[in-house]
Amino acid sequence: MYPVSDQFLPRLAESHTPVTRVQLFHTDGSVLDLGHTGGSVPVDRGQAIRRTCTVTTADVSLIPRTPTDQLAVYGSRLRIARGVDYGDGSQEFVPLGVFRLDSVEGDVAEGPVTLHGKDLSACVADDKFTEPYKATGTVVGAITALIQRSLPAADVISTVADAPIGARTFDVEADPWAGVQEIAAAAGAECYANADGVFVVSTLPDLTTTPAVWEVAAGEGGVYVSGSRAMTSDNVNNGVLARGENTEENLPPVSYLATDDDPTSPTYWGGPYGRRPLFYSSSTLTTVNACAQAANLKLAAAKAPNASGDFSSLPNPALEPGDIIRVIHPDGSRELHQVQSFTVPLDTGGDFPIATISAKEDE
Repeated sequence: MYPVSDQFLPRLAESHTPVTRVQLFHTDGSVLDLGHTGGSVPVDRGQAIRRTCTVTTADVSLIPRTPTDQLAVYGSRLRIARGVDYGDGSQEFVPLGVFRLDSVEGDVAEGPVTLHGKDLSACVADDKFTEPYKATGTVVGAITALIQRSLPAADVISTVADAPIGARTFDVEADPWAGVQEIAAAAGAECYANADGVFVVSTLPDLTTTPAVWEVAAGEGGVYVSGSRAMTSDNVNNGVLARGENTEENLPPVSYLATDDDPTSPTYWGGPYGRRPLFYSSSTLTTVNACAQAANLKLAAAKAPNASGDFSSLPNPALEPGDIIRVIHPDGSRELHQVQSFTVPLDTGGDFPIATISAKEDE
C-alpha cells in the first residue's frame, strides 16, 4: 500500500470529502492543473500495462486543432491523485500514476473532452527493436538498460536479490516491455510502473505470511459495500519446471522442477489435486541454481490458494495490486485476500470494485 498518514485509512470509513487532482504536463514544459468532471484509473496486475486512465473535462481548448497544438499534446503526460479533505484546511493526496497522454477527443464546441492515457511502461512497449538487441549482465541491470533505452531519466528500483543472467538476444520488432518481464521472471519477479511513475522489480507478496494492510469490513464504521466469493482450480499449478538453454554462449541445457511438497497443502504434488505443472523457459537461465530460484519463486504465485473474490468498498486510492486485505463479511466470516485489480474513480462518489486472486480464512 502506498504510504499514508495514520489518519488517512480511518477517515475513508467516515464521512469525508474526497479530493482529486489532475495535472497535464505539456511537452513545452508548461503545467496545467486540469479541471475535470470525472474519469477513472483502472489498475490491474494481470495486464501488460498495469495502469491506465480516463479523464473527462469541459475544457474544449485541449482538443488539438493545429500542428502546434498537436506538438504540445504528443508526448504530454498526466499526473493524477486522489485523497481526502480533512475539513480543517488540510488535504492529503495519494498519487494514482504518471501517464502518457494517448488521445484527446470530444465535441469541439460544447465538450465534454475525454483524455486517455497509459502508464510509462507503454513508452517502453511501443519502442520496438529496429535492430537485434542483446541483454546481458544481471537481472536488475538488464531490466534497467531496457527501460532507460526508451526513458533515459527513468528510475528503477528493485526489492529482489540481483542475479546474473545468460545472454538473450531479442529480434527486430520484438516488444522490449515483454523482454523486461522475461528477464524479471528469471528471478521469479515482475516489473511495473508504480503510482509515482517509478519502475519497480519485485516479487508477489506471500498471502500466507504477509500482514494485511487494510480491513474491508461490513457494518457500522466499515467500508464494505458488497462482495462475492468464488473457487476455481483454473491457473493453479503445483509444480514449475524452469528450463534454460543458451546456445548463444554454447552452454548445456539446465532445468529444475519445483513442486508443492507439503502433504498438508490442498495442492500437494502427490495428493488428490494431482500433478499440474507450469513450464517456464528462458536463455537467461544458465545454471541449475538459477532455474531453481526462478521455479521456486514462480511456484509461490502459481499455487496461490485457489479462491477469489469480487468486492465493492468505499474508494481507497492508496491500495496497490498484490496487497493483502482482510475482508469481514456481513455474516462475520473473515478472510484474507490478495488484490488483483481495482478502479479508482475521479469523481466524489463512484464505486470501487476490487478483484482478488487468492484467499484464505483469517484465523
